[in-house]
Amino acid sequence: MRIGFIGLGVMGAPMAKNLLDAGHELRIHRENARSQGLVDAGATLAPTPSAAAEGAEVVLLMLPDTPDVEAVLQGPDGVLSALADGTLVIDMSSISPVVTERLAAEVADAGGQYVDAPVSGGEVGAQEGTLTIFVGGQEAAVERARPLLGILGGRITHLGPAGAGQAAKVVNQIIVGLTIEAVAEGLALAEASGLDPEQVRSALDGGFATSRILEIHGRRMADRTFEPGFRVRLHRKDLRLAQDAAAHRGLALPGLETVAGQMDEALSRQWEDLDHSALFRLLVEEG
Repeated sequence: MRIGFIGLGVMGAPMAKNLLDAGHELRIHRENARSQGLVDAGATLAPTPSAAAEGAEVVLLMLPDTPDVEAVLQGPDGVLSALADGTLVIDMSSISPVVTERLAAEVADAGGQYVDAPVSGGEVGAQEGTLTIFVGGQEAAVERARPLLGILGGRITHLGPAGAGQAAKVVNQIIVGLTIEAVAEGLALAEASGLDPEQVRSALDGGFATSRILEIHGRRMADRTFEPGFRVRLHRKDLRLAQDAAAHRGLALPGLETVAGQMDEALSRQWEDLDHSALFRLLVEEG
């Protein structure tokens, strides 16, 4: 398929490479340090989003935040200005579920189809093509997207109309954030009690407290190694989306507010590019 791929960050670049390796034709946008490797692998560099979308059967977005997606779609050289009838737009960014519903309508008005398909699984999942993908959109559009999503991910779940994928990703980020805080608080108390946090983490493994976060982030906390995985600033962005969605639905989520506050404190200490497991440091370090 002819694919316009926009967004070549830590996640987007390996995802684009997997599509190239599967034999798809890619026109990529956002020249950066990663784009040359994709050009060397057979992609064509496009100077604007509209140039990436021109002649494409599918336009795939993997961008940092809601305003980035709006700009790429709606800007003067945006995707909508070059969208052909029937073009499928797949947004795999993590953005506002509320804004997603509006963008889906605008793509439909321009003659295209829209699928939101945010992911979980981090850089390793992007590289290995094992991402968990939360999907929203009309059934026909989702079925068109499935062959491409199957290259990029392992578990693919269609959850409802446009915006449903983004809503599920927000749910994921709430649960991950609160679980990181729970593991951090538990291991902080273990350390304050004179116990070895790694020994406690290992002892809990296999019991009712077990989780991937206890396994992976608990070890990061015990070892004091906070190189990202997933940066605090990006998780805080996702929790802001969660707060906005909860407010839109008239729902109070006190645990979410607590963890968002902890992340704000981490950002105030300029830990924005540390792994989100660095919330542990707020509990065990002075100042």
